[in-house]
Parts: sequence; structure tokens; C-alpha cells
Amino acid sequence: MKYILVTGGVVSGLGKGVTASSVGLLLKACGLRVTSIKIDPYLNTDAGTMSPFEHGEVFVLDDGGEVDLDLGNYERFLDIKLTRDNNITTGKIYQFVINKERKGDYLGKTVQVVPHITDAIQEWIERVAIIPVDGNEGPADVCVIELGGTIGDIESMPFIEALGQFSYCVGPGNFCLIHVSLVPVLNVVGEQKTKPTQHSVRGLRGLGLTPNILACRSALPLEDNVKEKLTQFCHVPASNILTLYDVPNIWHVPLLLRDQKGHEAILKALNLQGVAKEPMLDEWTARAKIYDALSDPVRIAMVGKYTGLSDSYLSVLKALLHASVTCRRKLVVDWVPASDLEDATAKEEPDVHKKACNLLKCADGVLVPGGFGDRGVEGKILAAKYARENNIPYLGICLGMQISVIEFSRHVMNLRDANSTEFDPNTKNPCVIFMPEVSTTHMGGTMRLGSRRTYFQVKNCKSAKLYGNVKFVDERHRHRYEVNPDMVVQLERSGLAFVGKDEGGGRMEILELASHPFYVGVQFHPEFMSRPGKPSALFLGLIAAASGQLDAFLKADGQINLLPPEISTSNSSSLAISYQNRHAKRLSNGHYNENGNGVHI
Repeated sequence: MKYILVTGGVVSGLGKGVTASSVGLLLKACGLRVTSIKIDPYLNTDAGTMSPFEHGEVFVLDDGGEVDLDLGNYERFLDIKLTRDNNITTGKIYQFVINKERKGDYLGKTVQVVPHITDAIQEWIERVAIIPVDGNEGPADVCVIELGGTIGDIESMPFIEALGQFSYCVGPGNFCLIHVSLVPVLNVVGEQKTKPTQHSVRGLRGLGLTPNILACRSALPLEDNVKEKLTQFCHVPASNILTLYDVPNIWHVPLLLRDQKGHEAILKALNLQGVAKEPMLDEWTARAKIYDALSDPVRIAMVGKYTGLSDSYLSVLKALLHASVTCRRKLVVDWVPASDLEDATAKEEPDVHKKACNLLKCADGVLVPGGFGDRGVEGKILAAKYARENNIPYLGICLGMQISVIEFSRHVMNLRDANSTEFDPNTKNPCVIFMPEVSTTHMGGTMRLGSRRTYFQVKNCKSAKLYGNVKFVDERHRHRYEVNPDMVVQLERSGLAFVGKDEGGGRMEILELASHPFYVGVQFHPEFMSRPGKPSALFLGLIAAASGQLDAFLKADGQINLLPPEISTSNSSSLAISYQNRHAKRLSNGHYNENGNGVHI
């Protein structure tokens, strides 16, 4: 097993996660099998109880693990399925060691950070690194480890010590350290400054780790004299100093590494030069070019609670992007704080309310993502009502599905006090209820989590067609509340169709409104399974409906021609792109457009 450690210096938010994902993709393109581990030094056992404002979205894995959003980047870039153990936290390590101490496994010894915590970290890494994550048998060739935080943080010190010991144990040729650092430009001086990186590397070396490769974040490519200075003071060869300068979208980052021969530096450090081949990134390159070339917009109103921080809905954004690229549309996300749509805001801040309403009215599609708590719920209900009454394509995810049920109950079935027991425990018409098997006393890890199977009840519904007319789909869940099964018959008689249910038939998973162009709600989170080139079927449906392509898409079969005539690769002038469950479709021809990171308004 070969190990690559990615650390960060100077400041947080430099893009260690994207760098680690890009390194993994580059090595995978060289024919190597790659797995990933993310180390988060916080004391939480997992990310499940953390607010999205604290740490971005909570990413959910197949096994129900609630993990850091960087694992979502790893899965999307590498097209792998990780486990909860691929996310190491200080809380997990200390809990593991303390449980062993309580059982008497340390034979009466004094349990200390060194060696017991550091040994536990190393053992965890070695154990998880050999777990297959790409669907093949046997361990991967390379494990990419990202250490969260910044070098010098107090909370990461046990991990730094453990990784220093680990690099010595596995030996030269089996360990490569990539240090991501900042090379800023001061506006007054106008030149790239290396001193922050010099200090960061000095601190890293003082802690027992020596970088093999420097990945320098900057606005522009590093100048030659800057590289020479870094080589002199950081003791890293110029060929191993890579520039990660600003690019139009993150899909260019693996290409930056390849163009600067980053793979050769990594392979040399790991003694893999005779094993790996030249990276094959034709499809990835073509997709990145499409990102940059597209321009026709599709506007999606994102009506949510955490709109102040886009990372709160990172996987949703990425799923929208994957679908928009396939439909050749430039994604424009209009962030609509749900509470701004409510009557209270209309009275207190009429201008804010008017702005939110105008964003909703200008949207080609409406998306209500998952969430918890009652803040903004009435605004989300108003958004669902607007989309239903005005035939605007609508996708409700988790809470967004429950919102559509509440809205339908109130305004179609005339149950004016219909609500979820999450928001009104005493409602006389509880159309959404607390699941009986879920704990009412403990928050962490007690929801219905992970991959669950949904069976289609109606063969010719839009959702089934989007998934390729399969009998069932496996999607990831994260919820405590569900549609009240006692109200299902009443809801369906009024026109709301529950076209997907769980294996027992009692839990509602997918709803549709047959009379609407595209009105879909799902209890699961399809965004977690979306991949570049394999967009989520339901996000594809939303974007296709919002851009007027849904009918052609549902009727078509075969493959999607991803590349416009003016863009081609060395091997092919078209790309076959399958979505989520590996079923391919063809869209009508035309000039469609998209941007890599979308436009967030």
C-alpha cells in the first residue's frame, strides 16, 4: 500500500479537499486503484449533529455514515463508495481508545496520547486503507489521506505525531506528503510572496514531516523566481512545486496537476514509475471544456433555510451542475431564503419579501432541499404552492417532499391546519409524522440513514422513466419524519400519486403530480449519488423540465452526445454519459450551455 498525505498551511479554505480528490483522480487515470481517508480533528464523533453553518453540509454514505463534505468530493471525483470509517475524527479515536481501556485491553498501563492515541490512529488508517471502495476485490494501490485544518492547530497535533511515525514505519517510497499552501500577492507590492509558505513548511518540518511536493494556491501561475526561492528555502525540487492557480471550475484542477507533471512527481516519490501509465483524461478534459463553453442559462430557485452558506447544499449544487452540463445549460442558482417569502417578512421588510418573490417568479424550476426545524417552513410551503399552481418544475428533497404533502393537504384537500408533527405536535391533521423506530432522546446517528431500496408502484410515471424503467432504485436517506401512512389513501384520491415506496409498502418514497409537467418529491437524497458524467436521474429531470427538454428526454433512448462539434478528444468526438443507475439516454440536438461552478445569485 502506498500513502499520500495532503496537508494545508497558512490559512484554511485553500482547497485541500479538491486537491486530494484531484490527486486521486489523476492516479486513477494512470491505471491505479485509489481510496481516500479524511481526518477531521474535531471532537465530534461524526458530522451528524453539526449545523451546516458550522461545517457545511453533512454528506451521507451508503452505510449510513454522516461525514464531512470532502468525502462527497472524493466520491464524485473518483466514482467510489466510501464507508463511515473513511472519516476519522478525534472523537472516534478517543472513543475507541477509552472503550479499550474500559475493557482492560491495555493491561493496567497508563493510557496516554503517545503511544496509545497515536497507535490507534495508525492502526485505523492501515485497517481502512485496505477496504475496497471501487466495487472490485482486494485493496487499492494508493490511499490518499487528507488532514483537515491547518498545520499548527492544537487539535491536530496527535494526528501530526501519528502521521510522522507512520511515514517512518511504512518507509521511503511508500509515503508522499503534498503540502497545500498559499502564495499571496499584496496589492501594494504587486508581487507573489513566499514567506507564508516558508513559515508553514518550517513548522511542518519542525513537527517531523517533510513535504515531497508543494501545491501552491495563487491567483496566477507561479513565476520562475518564486519557484526558485521556494526550492531554496523549503528544500523541495522545482519540478515538485505545483501551481494551483484560479481556474473557471474545479474540474480543471486535475488537468493543472497533469499539465505540470504532478503525477510524475507523485509516482517517483512512491516508486510507481514502472507500474503506472500516462494519465488518460480525455473524457474529463472534454467535460471541463464544455463547462467553459456553455452560456444559455437555466434558473433554479433554491428555497432553503441555510442559503447564507452555499456549502450547506454543496451536493445539491453539484447534482444540479452535473444535470445542467448534460442538458447543455449554464446553471444559475437564485438563493431564496425561505423565511423571506413569509407574510411576517412582507409586513416587516416588504422590499426583502418582494425581492424573494421576484426570484421565485423568474425561476425556470424550483428546488426545496432537505433541512430541519420550523424556521422558513411556511415560506417553503408557499414556494411549493407557487410551483404547483403555475406549472413550474419542482423537486422536493426529504423535507422538500414533506413540504409538498403539507401544501397539497392544505390547499387542495382543504385541511387548513395540516402540518408535520415536527412543526406542530398538536395538529389535528398530521400528514407528516415522527417515525416510530427513531430515538426521541438521542440526536446523533439515530435517524433513518444510508442506502435504502425504493420500489416503483407505477411503471409509466416520470420518475421510473428517468431511472430507466427499472423496478427499484437504491438511494441514500437521512430523516426522522415520514408521510403519515394513514393519510396516503386520502391524498391519492385527491390526485397526489405515491409512485415509489419502500420494500414494505408502508413508507412513501417518491410522489408525483400527474397533471403537472414535473412535480416530484422524494424522501431520499438523490444528490449524494450524482457523479460528473452520471447525473442523478431526478436532477436531470428537473433541469430537463426547466429547460423544455423533458418530453424529448423521456422519449429518447441510446446515448447522450456530450460534445459539441467544435470540441473533440483524441479518441472520440462524443462521450457516452450514463446517469446514476447506468442507463443511458439521448437528448434532442441543439446548442446547450453550462458553467463549471454555476452562477450563484
